[in-house]
Amino acid sequence: VISDEFIYGKGASYQLPEEERLTKHVITKVKAIKDLKDLALEKIKESEQYSLLNDIEMPLAELLSEMEFQGITIDEEKLHSFGQNLVQNITKLEKEIYNLANFEFNINSPKQLGEVLFEKLGLPSNKKNKSGYSTDISVLNKLKKIHPIIQKIIDYRTYSKLHSTYYNGLVESLKLKGDSRIHTIYQQALTKTGRLSSKEPNLQNIPIKTEEGKELRTVFVSSDNNFLLSFDYSQIELRVVCELANIKNLKIAFDNDLDIHYETAKKIFGKDSISDYERSIAKAINFSIIYGKTAWGLSEDLDISPKEAEKFINSYFETYPEIKTYMDKQIEFAENNGYVKTLFNRKVYIPEINSKNYMTKQFGKRIAMNAPIQGTAADILKIAMVKIKNNFKKENLKSQIIMQIHDEVIIEALPDELDKVTEITKKTMENAVDFNTKLITNYSSGKNLFEVK
Repeated sequence: VISDEFIYGKGASYQLPEEERLTKHVITKVKAIKDLKDLALEKIKESEQYSLLNDIEMPLAELLSEMEFQGITIDEEKLHSFGQNLVQNITKLEKEIYNLANFEFNINSPKQLGEVLFEKLGLPSNKKNKSGYSTDISVLNKLKKIHPIIQKIIDYRTYSKLHSTYYNGLVESLKLKGDSRIHTIYQQALTKTGRLSSKEPNLQNIPIKTEEGKELRTVFVSSDNNFLLSFDYSQIELRVVCELANIKNLKIAFDNDLDIHYETAKKIFGKDSISDYERSIAKAINFSIIYGKTAWGLSEDLDISPKEAEKFINSYFETYPEIKTYMDKQIEFAENNGYVKTLFNRKVYIPEINSKNYMTKQFGKRIAMNAPIQGTAADILKIAMVKIKNNFKKENLKSQIIMQIHDEVIIEALPDELDKVTEITKKTMENAVDFNTKLITNYSSGKNLFEVK
């Protein structure tokens, strides 16, 4: 089987080949699948992954094809207004950056930007390497308080990415079918952990916290008189780790619908009255631990010393000792087997785990700790999506899932089905899997994606 890249080309040169060549390529792939089917199924059964394939991934493939075909409506007037605003902001920031630097240069060139920041303006830097100075976001964040040009560069990059990735991407996607809808392509088997990704355009990284991200979400609208409904799980990864590690104190907090970050802060700081700042520290630790962050990484996030961060982490593990035990077991399992598993037997291979290079091995350890959590959460969402579709069908509802973005499930609901769709979806998601830890969903409705988030 010849690679798709060889047949279709890549990037700007991507195109459909002549019909005969395309037909031959497709037939070759279909024949290969037929010849390998029995062997593949045998290996899947040996790995105890037949249920993962048959009950989760195959039904989901059918649902994703329906979602791609249906697409989501775009308000083209709002889209072009969004694009114009971005261009105005980019132009304004260019001028301000040139004024602060006292001359014009290519802001998009890391080499030129590095020379301006660290040689002309004399800002503190890491040592220069063969390719020049590093100007990635971690470097810029450390310099924000030193010079006003830094925040403008960060903003310039944000606007430029929004324009190239989303404005241009959506405009190009709208040309494909000419139906005022975009039909993203969901990639079901691309990520290691099983999380869905999408392309043409990529909808998984639409920003939701910035004003520009909010404006972008207003571009995605319901069709006719329908409503958009957004559903996502509340703190799904924390609930998953609570289930996998059987964490007593966390489970009590979840069962009683307590503010988990507030409860964690109370235990870490050893007092009942907690400030907003202390809660924010607990929140950062809650999420940092499940991503395998070190004291150094946490210290950078919280702008505190590594020693203080290590003290917080130690206190956290004293509060939830089951997490430390669970993480250690995952690392040991990965070192012995070369992979870790989700609750539904998805294997995430980690070749880095036995590397002789210290940094590579540490990276492997972080994957070993987080992948079963992130992967199980992704599997739960997939299971829920398939069950929602089946329950809608049972009830003869015309409403349907049309998008999956971040960890949200987006449904387009008919006005007279709104209440029933909300009830079915919430109940289905919260009971999608047999968990001892309580699962909760957040949901809202509106006429565009901004209104539902």
